[in-house]
Amino acid sequence: MPIGVLIGFDGSPAATAAIEVGGRLLPQAHAWVAQLWTPPFASEGLRKRLRASVGSASELVERTESEGEYEAQRIAATGTTLARAAGLDAEPLVKRSWGGEGLVLAQLAEQVSADLLLVGSRGLGGAQAIMGSVSDTAVHYASRPTLVAPAPMLADEYDALADGPVIVGWDGSAGGRTALAAAQRLFPGREIVAAVIGDGVAETPPDGVVTEHVDAPPGAKEHTVADALIALAAHRRAAAVAVGSRGQSAMRQVLLGSVARATLRSAHRPVLVVPGP
Repeated sequence: MPIGVLIGFDGSPAATAAIEVGGRLLPQAHAWVAQLWTPPFASEGLRKRLRASVGSASELVERTESEGEYEAQRIAATGTTLARAAGLDAEPLVKRSWGGEGLVLAQLAEQVSADLLLVGSRGLGGAQAIMGSVSDTAVHYASRPTLVAPAPMLADEYDALADGPVIVGWDGSAGGRTALAAAQRLFPGREIVAAVIGDGVAETPPDGVVTEHVDAPPGAKEHTVADALIALAAHRRAAAVAVGSRGQSAMRQVLLGSVARATLRSAHRPVLVVPGP
């Protein structure tokens, strides 16, 4: 069965970049291109034109909803065309929403039984990355693994999407095991590298899994571990970095959920956040 991926698409450059990332990372996957239809159900330009052409508030509401639905369908169709051009087996999915787009996308991923939720980070960088954004909310609430595609990416980072390995943060916890299993399932045939965080990890990765050591002193802050994972990903020319949203090594006191957030803030490669078992 092909991998099923729900892609949040709003017509923005970041959402377009996310589609390209999905096509390169998950060739021939089945994609639902989701466009959320939120109040007031049409762009400001359309609403201004409608206000000048209707005679009552009721007519304005009716026309605004009608035009808003048409606009949403058009955006979803555009995203679907882009996804098909990227090599995905895509279909549009339009959903009326009343805000909380990240939460709605997480719910939609459950409803369609998607294997993966894919969202763009809207190109924010540094300390502002995904804080309070749609992607931040989706990562927090999704029961499915969530792939956040940064924008912009450099040419060599795009090139690495085709055949680069996936770096998985490993601290010996249940969260680390879940992240590793998800990476193996979602990216079959691709090299998976378990990045062992610090010394004294209670449980080593399974036999046959390539491992790399990531230096992390006792009591290391999450951003220190995240920076080490990102540096390893750049060194290995990785396609993506995968981390668990939960899971703590008692010996090293590394909380993967915190590392996931720090990695999302700083990474210039796609980051897969896998919910805990």
